[in-house]
Amino acid sequence: MTMISLDGHTLTAAEVMRVATGDAQVCISSDAGPRIEAARSVVDRILSNEETVYGINTGFGALVHQRISSADLAELQTNLVRSHATAIGELMSKESVRAMMTVRINSLSKGNSGVHPNVLQQLVDLLNFDIIPAIPRIGSLGASGDLAPLSHMALSLIGEGEVLDGNGGVEATQIQLKKHGLIPLELRAKDGLSLINGTSQMCSFMVMAEQRLADLLVYADLALCTSIEARQASVKPSDIRVHQARPHPGQLLISERIRTILNDSPIIASHANCEQVQDAYSFRCAPQVHGAVYERLMALQSTLDIELNSATDNPLIFPDLSNPGPHEVISQGNFHGEVLALTADSMVTAMFELGSISERRIDQMLDPARSGLPAFLAKDSGLESGLMIVQYVAGASLSELHGHAAPRSIFSTSTSAGQEDHVSMGATACWNLLQATNRLSEVIACELIVACEALEFNENEPSEFIVAMKQRIRSIVEPLEGDRSTSSDIIQVANELLQGKWLARVEAEVDRLPR
Repeated sequence: MTMISLDGHTLTAAEVMRVATGDAQVCISSDAGPRIEAARSVVDRILSNEETVYGINTGFGALVHQRISSADLAELQTNLVRSHATAIGELMSKESVRAMMTVRINSLSKGNSGVHPNVLQQLVDLLNFDIIPAIPRIGSLGASGDLAPLSHMALSLIGEGEVLDGNGGVEATQIQLKKHGLIPLELRAKDGLSLINGTSQMCSFMVMAEQRLADLLVYADLALCTSIEARQASVKPSDIRVHQARPHPGQLLISERIRTILNDSPIIASHANCEQVQDAYSFRCAPQVHGAVYERLMALQSTLDIELNSATDNPLIFPDLSNPGPHEVISQGNFHGEVLALTADSMVTAMFELGSISERRIDQMLDPARSGLPAFLAKDSGLESGLMIVQYVAGASLSELHGHAAPRSIFSTSTSAGQEDHVSMGATACWNLLQATNRLSEVIACELIVACEALEFNENEPSEFIVAMKQRIRSIVEPLEGDRSTSSDIIQVANELLQGKWLARVEAEVDRLPR
């Protein structure tokens, strides 16, 4: 099995997903070891010198001014984990917990946290032995980090709490530790705080959403191009000169992608000299709309790349071997998830716009007055309703997507007796982003199903890319021979879009699309 080395600096979203799905294991990079030990030595020096430093030998949050004796430090860290493990709701999926653990290990490997190396090794062992903590999803305010969910993760390190049993249930952590010859970890000064104070749950949800969106946005362009073929819309709005005149990066990329997908299309060639002057905005302005959405994804990817390789607990330690002292430990706010919350909210708004323009194209193809096709693509309009209700379903999914587009980051609450008086709601925003991908996939699935059916009325062949994509749709959705339920068709196509396997096969058969 592939081994991914975690060094706190080079982790990618794709690597996180490989670990999350069980396709890779992890280890701590040899480069990270000295940094981890150097930061720990600062903690040890503070303890030996009996200095008072927040997070090492004080209380937490509003209890920051209470000095804790050296004899009680281990109990302090254990109490912290136990008291903060208060999350509720459904359990996080196994993939999302594995992703969260991977991100936490990488963040601690950066060497600014001061955890004992044994803590990291215990996390690595749990992940590689597939001992996955059972973590309720709800409880994080996105500052100080994801305290409640990460505390459930930390419980497993000390042999408490529950883990997933592999059969859809849970069992006591101790059972799994004994099975694999592991012993419960004894937390030392700062260990517990570093484990639970960080943005790892937020990152796990955003990673999973990003991996879906990277494919979904390409599927949206394939759906657009299938609709262009089916509706016999013009490709002139994708002329490179148009987009060089307004060179936004996303717009340039999507117009190039449209030109690539529709290259040498017999259908496009068949109506190149038709009398229609302008198409509806949902076709003519698609490069601008799809391009703007893609730029939101690029911004999300940039933010995520930074966050995956950031130190996000508090306080942080910056070893200064030449001049040791209090300046090496800084209380700060890297645990605050505002950048993730705002990024997630912005992405969901963009996703709604993508779904909105997709639904409008569905309407264009089903309306005989605008498409020139039979009403709702029925074989016997009037007696049959064809795909009429597919648009309704797209509209219903779009309505739910509209609900997801309401920003989560604009709500804050003051906690810990006013010490933590502004929070990000980043975990809620990132979870909302992940859920929104389900609704977007349904809208895109509806457009693909309708566009492929509309193509049945054209005697000319579409482009190679559209032929390949249509074959995938037809592997699930048979052409209409009369009215029938299409519920399972939409569900299955949407699920395929989320898995992303079709795209790899289409590109393998034809060519890789511009990215």
